Amino acid sequence: MPEDDSSTSHAPEIPEKRRSWLDRISSMLSGEPSTRDDLVELLRDVQADGLIAADTLKMMEGALTVSELSVGDVMIPRSQMVMLSADEPFIELMKHVVESGHSRFPVHGDDKDEILGVLLAKDLLRGVVADNGPASVHELLRPAVLIPESKRLDVLLREFRQSRNHMAIVIDEYGGVAGLLTIEDVLEQIVGEIDDEHDDAEDPGALIAAQADGQYVVDALTPIADFNERFSADFGDDEYDTIGGLVTAAIGHLPEAGEELTLGRFGFRVARADARRLHALLVSIHGDDAG
Repeated sequence: MPEDDSSTSHAPEIPEKRRSWLDRISSMLSGEPSTRDDLVELLRDVQADGLIAADTLKMMEGALTVSELSVGDVMIPRSQMVMLSADEPFIELMKHVVESGHSRFPVHGDDKDEILGVLLAKDLLRGVVADNGPASVHELLRPAVLIPESKRLDVLLREFRQSRNHMAIVIDEYGGVAGLLTIEDVLEQIVGEIDDEHDDAEDPGALIAAQADGQYVVDALTPIADFNERFSADFGDDEYDTIGGLVTAAIGHLPEAGEELTLGRFGFRVARADARRLHALLVSIHGDDAG
């Protein structure tokens, strides 16, 4: 009886290009642990070969970057936080909630460094419409999660997932409020920000970028001292550190794209903002040459 020689049949040949990255993966897994740069290079080669999409590569790189960042690197600074006072009546709290568009709010006592808890917009609404509802906002507060600026971002993301908390208050080395961070902010580091179709184009590498029409796109996190130096301005920085914080305070609420404000010889137009923070301003200067 003749032998079955099916075991000697040849397997389909793997194309050379695909073999190259398969060989690299095999060598990485079988050898010593590789560096992050080696892994990123491999992923980029795989994307160049068309085996993963560019968006997938971006998310993979973002996930790797998260492990290297701390809370202080990406938090919303105190100057751009929307905080509520526990002493305000319900109707005033409702106005702030509607204006901001947020769903969660840190609530403070007499001192803004005294965080009493976190108020959810849905809890406030239930409290307002309920018969014989709560007498004060204190009864609606949920515990606040306090974290240091040095906390690793990947550790915080894991804690967010385990605890189902969506917001953490960042505390500085002196025990004061430095900023806040939401789970959305952490996820943006992985998937990237989604810009509105009406956002003005800007140079992401510059805090202040001159435009062809004589205006300037200014990052909201530009320190007031740097803004003053660039434009020979004299805005005070005792209460707010950034130009975004100054403009937000002057407008009186977290501004939306398109809102305008004039301070002295400077005209500010909100170029980019989302439901959590102001990102960029379009600045025009009246009666002077900024150079």
